Amino acid sequence: MTTFNFDLNNRPNKNGLFNIQIRITQNKIHKRIKTPIYVKSPNDFNAIAKHENWVRKTEPLQARYNSILKDELEKVKDAYQELRGQNQASLENIKNKVVSDEVSSSFLEFAKERTTQIYNEGSYRNYKKYNGFCNKLETYLSTLNKKDLLFSEITPEFIFRLDNYLRTLRNTRKKNAMLHPNYIAKLFDIFKAIINLHIKINRLNPNSSPFNGFSGGKTIPTSKPKLNIAEVKKIEDLELPVNSLIWHSRNCFLFSFYFAGIRAADVLQMRWKNITSDGRLEYTMDKSDKIRDFHIHEKALELLKLYYKEDSKPYDYIFPFLNSKADYAKANTPEMIATLPPEMIVKLLDTVNRKNTLIDKNLKAIAKMVGIEVVVTFHIARHSFAKRAADVNISNNITKLMLAHSNIKETENYMGNFNTKAVDEAMDTIFSYDNDPKAQIASIVKEMDAEQARMLLEQLKLKKAG
Repeated sequence: MTTFNFDLNNRPNKNGLFNIQIRITQNKIHKRIKTPIYVKSPNDFNAIAKHENWVRKTEPLQARYNSILKDELEKVKDAYQELRGQNQASLENIKNKVVSDEVSSSFLEFAKERTTQIYNEGSYRNYKKYNGFCNKLETYLSTLNKKDLLFSEITPEFIFRLDNYLRTLRNTRKKNAMLHPNYIAKLFDIFKAIINLHIKINRLNPNSSPFNGFSGGKTIPTSKPKLNIAEVKKIEDLELPVNSLIWHSRNCFLFSFYFAGIRAADVLQMRWKNITSDGRLEYTMDKSDKIRDFHIHEKALELLKLYYKEDSKPYDYIFPFLNSKADYAKANTPEMIATLPPEMIVKLLDTVNRKNTLIDKNLKAIAKMVGIEVVVTFHIARHSFAKRAADVNISNNITKLMLAHSNIKETENYMGNFNTKAVDEAMDTIFSYDNDPKAQIASIVKEMDAEQARMLLEQLKLKKAG
């Protein structure tokens, strides 16, 4: 006869916690298997509990721990039944099968495996985020003289203390600044995602998540610097040495602005094959895999003419920041990029990031040349486009379509993936400022304070009277 019970290891581990074990008994001989559950005191455990309440109410996570223990016991019994059917249900075989089949109780190990998996999938941006989380967690654990973290040790209290710790850290990019609350919130999003994945693949009770009831990790609104149309025109009209890096940087920024704020990674990887024979720009967004489709209006066409040559090939990059002959360049569709070896994807994205940094440096220099006080970066093209759309009264729904924001899913489901007709008309309105002096003056006046506007009107009246 084989029986299964719980008992407690009365020797605490180095953290002073007591492990609850599954005791398997055959012919008065015992084998014990560790579970992921540790309690702070022997008094928190009841070996002869009824109704599966082995962990007493003195433990705040009683319900979660008892749910996990129930699942662990079922795994052992399932292993026993399988081996019994093979006439191999010895104590040693039962224990070996359970141990070989069980998922590590180490959260840190599981988190690192998930991080490696993301890297191998080619999602380098997410890999960097997950790797950053693991590094921050390890740093915190080192302050507790711990090298590992078990799932059973992740309690609401642990999360609360980690949150407090992260808010004491300095921002390595900005002197005299702490970690931004929104960055901390993203770290907790990753933490929660890893916990939820563990719950899912082990078929645990979703209510067992230690994040239930945790209200930290909140984001705060951030200002989005943007340029008005008069400032964009200053950048457009600035005389720069043709084919210089600063000239190409300015053109990439304008290309983004002309096409609803295309992100830097997409602009830098844009190829001539993305320009269709019927005068449209079609591409797949690097960030979300959404397919985008824009009419190429006159201002964008003028810019493209600066780069097109008779020997330009469909798979050549439009802008000269990436090498069209590089190994990674042979992958010319999102599907092909996804199948590149991880190290080649890293090389591509690292190159994109370095070129984006170079462009931002040149944009800051351009802003200084034309007297713009806003710190101009590539991403500001996106914010500036949204501002221009609002200035000429483009509806929010159409603007969201053009920006491909995720919160327009219902609109996209109703209208299709992309309402090109509505967007085309909106783009023509947005970029008609060169041919509409009244609209241009109105846009400039809108940026003035009351006194500046009054003085301008007085000057116009005098000029008209003269």
